[in-house]
Amino acid sequence: MAITASQVKELRDSTGAGMMDAKKALTETDGNIEAAIDWLRTKGLAKAAKKSGRIAAEGLVGVAVEGGQGVAVEVNSETDFVAKNPDFQKMVASFTKAALGVADIDVLKSADVDGKSVEVTLTEAITVIGENLSLRRLVRVEGETVVSYVHNSAAAGMGKIGVLVGLKGKDAGIGKQIAMHIAATSPASLSEADLDPALVEREKQVLSDQARESGKPEAVIEKMIVGRMAKFFEEVTLLGQKFVINPDVTVAQAAKDAGVEITGFARVAVGEGIEKRSEDFAAEVAKTLQGA
Repeated sequence: MAITASQVKELRDSTGAGMMDAKKALTETDGNIEAAIDWLRTKGLAKAAKKSGRIAAEGLVGVAVEGGQGVAVEVNSETDFVAKNPDFQKMVASFTKAALGVADIDVLKSADVDGKSVEVTLTEAITVIGENLSLRRLVRVEGETVVSYVHNSAAAGMGKIGVLVGLKGKDAGIGKQIAMHIAATSPASLSEADLDPALVEREKQVLSDQARESGKPEAVIEKMIVGRMAKFFEEVTLLGQKFVINPDVTVAQAAKDAGVEITGFARVAVGEGIEKRSEDFAAEVAKTLQGA
């Protein structure tokens, strides 16, 4: 029988399932809404969809390096408890390994892991674990040599912060030191040329307004702005930062002294940029009792 748009909408509203999943469920059950709901539940799609609105800001970052390429994959969970689960860690490791052979996260979702796509594997894990899980990010770094580092390691090749550094030249140990530096300082870009123009303009405007508050002559103010912007670039660019292991030199100089050139980097921290919901369960219970 023909499946109508209103039927698909009704099923999606009641289960939270995706449009294509809802349509397939109705097709498989001849348009019977109740049977379609059961079909989705059997496949784990309805249950997974209902959890999709819950905040997943914990989890792990997996890193892997092969030849001249490195990848970092962020997989989120709702709680840190799940991130410590061996099955969850095994899944993150499998996703990270699969990421070595793909170009971006959309392709990764379709990549094969033990006979199933990454997307299906994640959906099934949501059903089993009972939390919302999310494949959030995939970043790649390429170079003659790529070095990885994991901070707050939870298992081999995964932790709360994953760093990749691309180098030109033979690495004799400086790569890991630079990666550790990146984990600690979180630079905004490799160099001044790579910075987001909007970020630069915003900072320049703020510094200009601050300088003009001094009431000094315009010629002096212009020099103040130039000096303060130079300090800003030193603080936010990897090559301009003071090397944490030896603050007497910049990261660029430390790399040069070690006979290498930094060609790229990536830093991925779990939950970065996700607004976490703060819940005080004790206060919530007390409020409920007071209203009883």
